[in-house]
Amino acid sequence: MTPLTEREIRAAFVNCTKGEAKRLSVPRDLADLPWDDLDYLGWRDPQAPDRAYLVTELDGRPTALAARCPRPAFSQTRRSMCSVCVTTHTGGVSLMVAPKAGKAGQQGNSVGIYICGDLACSLYVRGKKDAGAGSRIHETITLEEKIQRTAANIAAFVAKVTA
Repeated sequence: MTPLTEREIRAAFVNCTKGEAKRLSVPRDLADLPWDDLDYLGWRDPQAPDRAYLVTELDGRPTALAARCPRPAFSQTRRSMCSVCVTTHTGGVSLMVAPKAGKAGQQGNSVGIYICGDLACSLYVRGKKDAGAGSRIHETITLEEKIQRTAANIAAFVAKVTA
């Protein structure tokens, strides 16, 4: 992913007002992020942990979403799988619900996806972050194919929000 500035991130939001985008919390450490390893940038609002934000590149332009993403309920017995990166977690997957863009979102329509609770799918796929024993299922596809699948899953979710 191409490194982004705070201004570029705020301008990229498609499912909230410009005023809401101006007020939301953007990570302060943008320069320190591993941009080359990210298929999307995801973070939670430190003042409101149930709010989550996601920025990805579509058609060469950044596109950002605001969503509700409650903290995962940690369960020691049940594993859940992220729909984006296909990593399984014990209690580490959340339902991210984003209002649709435009008039549909203003009428209350939304789209959801099950995603890693810490929004670090890119790092799990690349093996830079570990979700624990048994978190990655054995697959016969290459790392590059896994990365492409993760990017395609995020793009599909963004497409549902903007449709």
